[in-house]
Amino acid sequence: MSSTESTGLRHTALDALHRSLGATMTDFAGWDMPLRYGSERDEHNAVRTKAGLFDLSHMGEITVTGPAAAAFLNFALVGNIASVGVGRARYTMICQADGGILDDLIVYRLAETEYMIVANASNAQVVLDALTERVAGFDAEVRDDRDAYALIAVQGPESPGILKSLSPKVSTSLDQGGAPIADLDGLKYYAGLPGTVAGVPALIARTGYTGEDGFELFVKPEHAVELWQALTKAGEGVGLVPCGLSCRDTLRLEAGMPLYGQELTTSLTPFDAGLGRVVKFEKEGDFVGRAALEEAAARAETNPPRVLVGLVAEGRRVPRAGYPVVAGGEVIGEVTSGAPSPTLGKPIAMAYVDAAHSAPGTAGIAVDIRGSHEPYEVVALPFYKRQK
Repeated sequence: MSSTESTGLRHTALDALHRSLGATMTDFAGWDMPLRYGSERDEHNAVRTKAGLFDLSHMGEITVTGPAAAAFLNFALVGNIASVGVGRARYTMICQADGGILDDLIVYRLAETEYMIVANASNAQVVLDALTERVAGFDAEVRDDRDAYALIAVQGPESPGILKSLSPKVSTSLDQGGAPIADLDGLKYYAGLPGTVAGVPALIARTGYTGEDGFELFVKPEHAVELWQALTKAGEGVGLVPCGLSCRDTLRLEAGMPLYGQELTTSLTPFDAGLGRVVKFEKEGDFVGRAALEEAAARAETNPPRVLVGLVAEGRRVPRAGYPVVAGGEVIGEVTSGAPSPTLGKPIAMAYVDAAHSAPGTAGIAVDIRGSHEPYEVVALPFYKRQK
């Protein structure tokens, strides 16, 4: 999965397949990844209305095992990982001692004393190094499993039907209500269990980064092509298309999902990012960043930081990350992500703005696009939310 050619880029197990499909490839966090296969708008709309197939093998998997695995992760991360049931997953963050965000993560509890952490590709080594340093003194082991997995995602309203047609088998477990989970219908959002799809052993997770229902399938790299081809064949009748990173970005933007390096950085705490809910002060014991985050939480109540908001254009010009947000001739914020929205049919952006200008409907807001102040409407996030 991680072969390196003269370019110095890493290649996933699906690299040759992407090229055979005519994908436009791009360097993303040191990986040669498909940006698009054809029209990124068509790929985006397929995920919203039918289904899309993604190679996400650039993401970084880190396994934590041992009797003290839960206690260690409660110390190393800001969430209450010990409370996650076997077969469930949780969105959380790893922070510096000063509260700055090192990365946002998904943690899967695979067994009583085994967890898998999925880090962003650009931060996988940073997260691995931090966990390796923080595990000292705990009866737990941190293992780099980035080369052990390929990750294929099928996302969109047709994704459950596509997977069901491949006769998936899920290892029996219990949901939080004590009911047995033995099939795909019993697999709730943010759950992940071992099983098989089209006969391929996989961790079957009901997670994703598109705002749609969908699944992420962790398999051995040598099984990736077989599974991709099986999913492609199963989706032929319902409009499944291969999708690249470009439409994944517009999908997550419409869904109001933060991206590390844009909405999340080491200069921001979870409270600055409006994600203070992921920090669990009520859990037992200390954790890295607790003192700084308690101060950040108190500051957020008395002196609110800039607020992450949605912006919808009144015109057609597209804002990009770093563009100033202005009101009354003064800079009151900065765009973190911007793109044309295929679903809304207008340019949209996420931006941090002063709290006084953060209420939906606030008048007089504009984005400075190369010297021209283009009018934008402040809206609540997300821009798009799927119908259940």
